[in-house]
Amino acid sequence: MLDDYGYELLRRKVELRNQMKKKVLNFFSLSNPLLFRVKMAHKIKKINTSLENLGKRASSFGFVDRPSIEAPSSYDTKIDRETCSQFKKDESNIVGRKDVAEDIVKALTNSNNSQENDLSVLAIVGMGGLGKTTSAKSVYHDDKIKQHFQEMMWVCVSIPFEVNSILKGILESLKPKHAAVQTLEAICKILKNELEGKKYLLVLDDVWNENSQKWDELINCLVNDTQGSSILVTTRSDKVAKMVETLPRCDLKKLSDDECWLILKDKAILVGGTSIAGDQEKIGREIAKKCGGVPLVAKVLGNVMRSKKCDEWQSILDSGIWDLPEEENRIQAILKLSFDELKSPSLKQCFAYCSMFIKDFKFEKDDLIQLWMAQGWLHPSSDQNNLEMEDMGNEYFNILLQNSLFQDVEQDGDIITCETHDLVHDLAKHVSKSKYLHSLFSNGAVLDNNSPGFKALRVLNLYKADIQELPDSIGKLRHLRYLNVMYTKIKAFPKSLGQLYNLQTFKMPSHLTEFPKQIANLINLRHIYFGIDMKVPAGALRRLTNLRSLPFVKMDKETGPQIEELGGLNHLKGTLSIYNLEHVRFKEEAEKANLVEKKHLRKLLLKWEHWNFSSAAKNDEGVLEFLRPHSNLEFLSIDGFMGVRFPSWLLLSNNLKEIALWDCKKCEGVPALGQLPNLVLVRMIKLKKLRCLGYEFYGYDHVSDDTKSDGVSLP
Repeated sequence: MLDDYGYELLRRKVELRNQMKKKVLNFFSLSNPLLFRVKMAHKIKKINTSLENLGKRASSFGFVDRPSIEAPSSYDTKIDRETCSQFKKDESNIVGRKDVAEDIVKALTNSNNSQENDLSVLAIVGMGGLGKTTSAKSVYHDDKIKQHFQEMMWVCVSIPFEVNSILKGILESLKPKHAAVQTLEAICKILKNELEGKKYLLVLDDVWNENSQKWDELINCLVNDTQGSSILVTTRSDKVAKMVETLPRCDLKKLSDDECWLILKDKAILVGGTSIAGDQEKIGREIAKKCGGVPLVAKVLGNVMRSKKCDEWQSILDSGIWDLPEEENRIQAILKLSFDELKSPSLKQCFAYCSMFIKDFKFEKDDLIQLWMAQGWLHPSSDQNNLEMEDMGNEYFNILLQNSLFQDVEQDGDIITCETHDLVHDLAKHVSKSKYLHSLFSNGAVLDNNSPGFKALRVLNLYKADIQELPDSIGKLRHLRYLNVMYTKIKAFPKSLGQLYNLQTFKMPSHLTEFPKQIANLINLRHIYFGIDMKVPAGALRRLTNLRSLPFVKMDKETGPQIEELGGLNHLKGTLSIYNLEHVRFKEEAEKANLVEKKHLRKLLLKWEHWNFSSAAKNDEGVLEFLRPHSNLEFLSIDGFMGVRFPSWLLLSNNLKEIALWDCKKCEGVPALGQLPNLVLVRMIKLKKLRCLGYEFYGYDHVSDDTKSDGVSLP
């Protein structure tokens, strides 16, 4: 109902702006505000009646009101997560972690603290089930470690991070008779006495705490006057590791399929049992591939396979990991801890939404955030009013990454992608409590306007769908926030597209050349995507003042957009590319683009395509001088500029990290870019009149005649 109300506000705003509002409206028109109020009043009355009826029915069943109870966190659930330093019986054969343990031993025994009271801290980081605890045990029992450290202690921290409990655990390991001591002061005093003059190793297994104050409180009780003491931390959280580490971390990698097979075989084949047949080994190796490189899964599957015949192995191969018997619950419980510790319900929904995609799907970070945004999960809280939805999405993405729920992050230019481990995908599917009726991902099936939930859709993803058009009924999707028709055969859009007032993200096929005029009505649009051949008509961009991303804009002196249309688009983020700047004739036009107010832009590309060089130089210099960006800009590319001198604002752009100067044929000199404090890379290509780069290019203010060089001569 609230969404209907918001939609009506947007519709009226568009109508007023288009000057389509008439003084006299048909009483029964959907545009009539009075009729809309009547309809909303009936809806509210209907909802109130339903709530009253539910209340009466609840009383008849004996239900009573009670205050809300916070959902228990993972440490309230009965999962045996206590670890100890001793190897379990099934941990005698450790596969694929020998080099890891040796590297950690070397780091801990070779660490030299720069100050007396410093403690070396090394973190082992990885998702649940990768073998962090087992690796820590291997280090703990290494002979070189035992020779190097005089005292060794092991504490399973888990959740919650209670300093007193941790210190008691350390004290119990050192002096069991003092374990009953209660106060923090007394515990710290005893620990300092026991550890004085000794070099010690403390293993803190399974740390989740991200509160630096609690960590500092713990460390303050552990420092002593002896150099060389170390702490080894195991954690799933990248954030925890960054907070505690003083030594380079150990990021645990997945095992190979062959290593998983060794673990499987060790568990599945009893010592002294019958040798494994060729066919059975082939099946076993296929099962090993299903382990996804996670030793815990290989161990559990190996136990399931024990003493089973070839056909039973085949049935395991044909089943899903989550469909296995009771042992599977252990895997699920371990992985689910990462999910349980996500603090925000919205963040949990964002993670669960990943189950919408197939396994091994490569997410684009920005696309995933836009999908979360469409579902309404990224609204900042009252103490985060300065954050936009995209900022919240970035924060959520990073939290999921830090908690090892995302992996294999790659960056190609501005595009960041990642994947989820197969087991993590299964977890997302397991914790997803909804079928997400507000989302439809289709590869080409005919859209059924009468299907349940169709009109309530918030996401319509038709990426690569075999369709040639959208139905007129698309305009009825008044709740739609995300529409993706990239890589379809669509050539035009119905007029009803202009009624999608709530649309936030619109992704069009790259082959389209005609910009849909209806887009001008989509005043809530934040992200728009189209191909390089798209011809945007004059005036179309001016009205899209909510845009956060725009792939590019081509200037045109006649039918295309004018540079001043960018003036009101001050919410633009990330990258902005402006092509065909030769069509901007006057510096006053350039100034109206108002680039200096676009403080969220990080990358700016300015490109000219000159065919007539005679009058270009002076014009280009004036235009570029008034295309000054905000000082937050980090990457700048100037291509095809025909001026002789670069703009004065270039040396005021103190946040610039990279500058590219391409095909600036008439430039005879380059400013002293070395003065820019954050600049790390300069590219200069086809600057045909540039003959020399002197010492002044590097920003040297005072250079004696004896030390001045002649500069770098260019051919």
